[in-house]
Amino acid sequence: MRAYPALHASHAGIWIADMLGARAVGRGEAIGFAADTPALVLNAPLIGQRLGHAELSGLDLLELYAFLFPARFVVPTPAGLARAIGLEPPADDAAVAPFLIEATQRLLQTPDGAWPEREGAWHSLQSLARARWPWAPLLADRIPKPAVPERWLFSKLPEWEEAAPRPAPRTITLDEEVVLGRLHKLTGSGAEQRTGQRRFAIAAAHAFAPRAAREAPNMVLAEAGTGIGKTLGYLAPASLWAEKAGGAVWVSTFTKALQRQLSAEGARLIPDAAERRRRIVTRKGRENYVCLLNLEDALQGGFGGRAAILAQLVARWAAYTADGDIVGGDLPGWLPTLFRRNGSTALTDRRGECVYAGCPHYRKCFIERAARASAEADLVIANHALVMVNAARGRESATRPTRIVFDEGHHLFEAADSMFGVALTGAETIELRRWITGPESGGRGRRRGLSARLSDVASYDEAGGRAIADMVEGARALPSEGWIARVAQGEPFGAIESLLGAVRGLVYARDEGAAEGGYGLETELAEPSPELVEAAGAAAAALDALVRPMVALGHRLEAVLADGPDWLDGPARARIEGAIASLGWRRDMVGAWSALVQRIGGPADPDHVDWLAVDRVEGREYDMGLHRRWLDPTRPFAETVLKPAHGVVVASATLRAGGDWDVAEARSGAQHLTLAPHRFEAASPFDYAANARVLLVNDVKRGDVPALANAYARLIVASGGGVLGLFTAIRRLRGVHARIADRLAREGLPLLAQHVDPIDTGTLVDIFRDDPKASLIGTDALRDGVDVPGRSLRLVVMEGVPWPKPSVLHAARKLAMGGKAYDDRIVRARLAQAFGRLIRRADDRGAFVLLSSACPTRLLDAFPPGTCVDRVSLDEACEIAAALAFAPAIGQEGAVTI
Repeated sequence: MRAYPALHASHAGIWIADMLGARAVGRGEAIGFAADTPALVLNAPLIGQRLGHAELSGLDLLELYAFLFPARFVVPTPAGLARAIGLEPPADDAAVAPFLIEATQRLLQTPDGAWPEREGAWHSLQSLARARWPWAPLLADRIPKPAVPERWLFSKLPEWEEAAPRPAPRTITLDEEVVLGRLHKLTGSGAEQRTGQRRFAIAAAHAFAPRAAREAPNMVLAEAGTGIGKTLGYLAPASLWAEKAGGAVWVSTFTKALQRQLSAEGARLIPDAAERRRRIVTRKGRENYVCLLNLEDALQGGFGGRAAILAQLVARWAAYTADGDIVGGDLPGWLPTLFRRNGSTALTDRRGECVYAGCPHYRKCFIERAARASAEADLVIANHALVMVNAARGRESATRPTRIVFDEGHHLFEAADSMFGVALTGAETIELRRWITGPESGGRGRRRGLSARLSDVASYDEAGGRAIADMVEGARALPSEGWIARVAQGEPFGAIESLLGAVRGLVYARDEGAAEGGYGLETELAEPSPELVEAAGAAAAALDALVRPMVALGHRLEAVLADGPDWLDGPARARIEGAIASLGWRRDMVGAWSALVQRIGGPADPDHVDWLAVDRVEGREYDMGLHRRWLDPTRPFAETVLKPAHGVVVASATLRAGGDWDVAEARSGAQHLTLAPHRFEAASPFDYAANARVLLVNDVKRGDVPALANAYARLIVASGGGVLGLFTAIRRLRGVHARIADRLAREGLPLLAQHVDPIDTGTLVDIFRDDPKASLIGTDALRDGVDVPGRSLRLVVMEGVPWPKPSVLHAARKLAMGGKAYDDRIVRARLAQAFGRLIRRADDRGAFVLLSSACPTRLLDAFPPGTCVDRVSLDEACEIAAALAFAPAIGQEGAVTI
C-alpha cells in the first residue's frame, strides 16, 4: 500500500502524520498540504469546515467503511471507528492522525479474511473506479474478480409476494390477568414489578375492547411519567389483541429515536428474528425509502462527479439493508453529508412520480414490500404524519389502521396542524408544475411529465388525452424556474407569479421592523391591497383552469379501469390506480388553493387562520405565498383518523401540557368525539428530589450573546462535558458556538452543534451519547429527539424561558384558546419535555439550568413534584454543576421544593 499521510483538525488544533512523524501545524500549512497531497481524513466536510477550506478532499475513511461494511452502524469519530474495527481509540486529538494511518491498514485488510459483505463488492468497485473514487486503486488488488458471476443489487434483492386480503379482526375482550401475564413476559421474570406500568397496561387495554357505536372509538388518554415503562405497558395489550383477534395495531411516534427504540423492544416480544420481521413492521412515508428506479438511473449516468460515488455507495447499502429506509434507517446518517452537494434526496420518490407496477423493480420495491408486510403484521411502527396521510389520502383503504397507539401524543396537535394546513407558495406550485409538465431544462435523470407517464392512456382514451393536454397547458400558469428573481425584480410571469409578487409587496409594506432581522416576514390576510385583490382574481381563474382537467382526467382513468381494455393487465391496472390516488390528492390541494385565493377580499373563515409570508434565511428570500391553518387542527384529525378507528391510545409524559384534562382532550381531538375518553395518570417513579435539581440563573442578561457564551462555557467546564444546550434561535446558537468551541476543545471538551457542524442531527446525538466529555447544543429538534441515559448527559441548559414565537397563527390561537394561559401551557410543556431529557433511568443524576432571571414562579409546576428549584447566580450554578457531575448524590440544602 502506498504510504498516504493523514490530516486531522479539531477546535483544539491541526495535526499531520506522515513519514516524518506526527506534528502540529498551522491552518495555512494544513490547507496547502491537503491541496498538494492526497491525505487520509475522517469526515472530510467537518475537517474542511474546521480548516476554513470547504472544498477539502482526500481519502475519507468513512467512505471506505461505508463500502466495506454497508448497513453496519458506526459512530463517525476516531473512537467510534476504532471500536468498530478492533483498535485502541486514540488517547487525544494529537494521536488521531497516526491512528488514521493504522485504521486504514486495518480496513484495507478486510477483504483478506472472512467478509460477509463480499458479494457485489467487485462489481461496485469497477463502477467506483470509473467515477475516480480515490479508494478504488487501493482496493483493486485486494478484491479480485469472482470466478463465478455474482449476484448484484437488482438480482440480489428478494421479491415480495401477493397475499389474500386479510379478514376483519375477530371481536374479543382482553382479560386483565392475561394482559398482566403478557406484561410479565415482556419485562422478564427477574424485573421488578412496577405498579404504574401494570396500571397503565390495564388502562391501555380499554382501547382494545369492542367498539359500541359507530364513529365512537374507545379512546384512552394516558399521562405516564418518564420511567413508568409506557412502551412495554401498551405493547402488552396491543400484542395480545393482535395475536388473538388477528388484526394489526399501529404504534405511531413523532421522533425517529422512539421508532428505533420500539423496533429494539420487538426482540422482547418475538425473540426469533425471522418471525419478528414478519410480525413487526416499521412503516414510513414514501420519501424515506430508496427508489430503485431512481437509483438505477443514478447508477447508469444520471449522477455525475461526487454524486455518482454516493450513488454507488448507496447501491452497496441497498443490497444489504433490512428495509431500504434511507432516512433514519440503517443507511448511516453521516454518509450523505460526506457529499456536500449530495443527491440522496433524488434517490427517493419525493415528487410522487412513482409508476407503481410500470416500474421494472416493482416486485422488489422496498416501499411496496413494507406496505404489504404491514397488511399482514401484528404491530406496525409508524409516525404521526404517515398515519394521518394514509387516513386522508392513502391508497391502502382496506388496511387502514383501526387500533392505534399514539406515543409522544403531546405532538398530535402540531402534527395535525402541519398535515391539514394549506400553503400556496412558490415552492409548492413549482413542484406541481414539474409533476405535470416534467423538467423544463435539460439535464440528467428520468423525471418525466404526466403525459409521458400516462402516454398509453392518452393513446387509448381520447378524452383522457385531452384532459392531460389541458392540464399541461394549465400548469404553464404556475411558477417556473427563476421565479424568485422575477418576482423580486417586479417582472412576474403568469397569474400565480403575479399573485406571489402582490403578496411580497404587501408583506414588506406592512413590516414592523422585522425585516432588519434577516428572517421570515408575515402579515395577516386582512384588508388586502387593491393589487392583491386584482392578482387574486386572475390566480383564481388560472387555478380553476387547472383543476377542471384534473377532475376530468380522474374520471377518465376510473373509466379506463372499468372498461378494462385488452392491454390493461395487472401491472398496468396497478399503475393507473396509483395515478388516480396521486392525482386525487393533488386535485384536492389545488382546490384548497383556490378556496384560499377566493377568500382574498371576502369575509374571514372563523375555522381557519390565513396569512401572507415571505420566507427568508439570513436575509435571502427562498419562498413566499399564502398560508391557511385550521384554528383547531384536531377537528379534521378527529374526522379522518379518530372516528373511523375502533380503539386509540394517546400516551405521553406531558399530555396535559401543565394544564388539566380538558387541555389533553382539546389537543388530542377527544373533545370532538361523542364517547368520553378513559383517563389515566401515573407519576414518574424516579426520585427527582434526590437525583435532580433545577437552577434558575439570575445574572445572565437576556439577549447578551457574549454573556450567554460565557455562561455555557463555564457550565460545560464545570460539569466536565455531558451538557445538552437548547436554544430558541439559530443565530444565538451559532454566536455562542463561535465564541466557545475552541476554548472548550483545548480543555478536552468537544462541542457539537446542530446547524453548525455538517453532520445530521441523528449522528450528532450518536456522537454525544458515545462520548461522556462531549456536549451538544441545538434547537427544538433536540428537546424531544434525544434519549441519552447515563453519564453522557448530566446537565441540560436552556438559554431562557421558551416562550412561543409571536406569529399570526399563534396570536389567533392565543386569542381563541385562553390568552395568557395558552402561552403558559406551551411553555410548561416545553420545559417539561426539556427536563425529561435529564433523568432517563433510576440511577441518572443531573441538573436542569435555565439562564433566566425572570422565569415566572407559576411556570415552575412544569417540573415533577418534589424537584428542588433554586434561583442562583452563575457562580453558584457552576459550583452545583461540578458537584453533581462528580458526586454520587445530590444535596438539597437551601432548595425550594415544589
